Amino acid sequence: MPTVAAEARRDLPRARAETRSDLQDATPRRTAFWLRHASRYPGHAPWNPAPLRGLAAGVCPTPAPHIVLQAEVRAVPDHPARLQRLDAALPERGKAGRLPPVVEALQALRGVQCTVAVTTVAEIGDLTRGDTPRELMKFVGLSPSESSSGARRRHGATTTAGTTQARRVLVAGAWAYRSPAQVRRHLHLRLEKQPTAIQASSWKAPVRLCQRYRTLLARGTQAHQVVGAIARALGGFMGAIATAVPGTL
Repeated sequence: MPTVAAEARRDLPRARAETRSDLQDATPRRTAFWLRHASRYPGHAPWNPAPLRGLAAGVCPTPAPHIVLQAEVRAVPDHPARLQRLDAALPERGKAGRLPPVVEALQALRGVQCTVAVTTVAEIGDLTRGDTPRELMKFVGLSPSESSSGARRRHGATTTAGTTQARRVLVAGAWAYRSPAQVRRHLHLRLEKQPTAIQASSWKAPVRLCQRYRTLLARGTQAHQVVGAIARALGGFMGAIATAVPGTL
């Protein structure tokens, strides 16, 4: 069972994920409401402030739809403001307690910035909990399912076991490996204070994962399946880096 401190570390990343989900849902809901009531903006750029003011000034035939319209119009600007506040608080959360060494070391990897690192450590806790990186990926739920009967062995979709938030941020970070392997300036700045072993892993990861991404695509594998495989391998690199950090959770 997670401790009180471990559970508290998860609140901020989960609140950010919920806010982002609400923001993604608010815009389609508002559009659907307008279409149901045949309310359209005749000009261009329907998401600018001007059409929003015009639609907010509209009056519906009955009071109830008008209340819903006002709520939908206000919802979309509210969510980005809340998301910005949570994004600003997340780096401070990464500097608290025993998180900083692991969070800073994980950011040496391409595609693993502060949000991904803090969320992963907060949700998983001890990244060295397994004897091998494969066991860590089973815990996150990125390993393929298996159906075996006798000599027949068949692999299916990922198990999706474990924490959803950690799996989601790993998949988001895996999309960074679509581009060729290279170390950009912002990653150089994050690597300056890291030991030589972590810097070596930081370069080994993009070389291997970018090559694997292109290889799987060349075989005809679907893009979302390729990203799932890259996320699984990225989690393995994160576990390996965590073992090289003194004072791991």
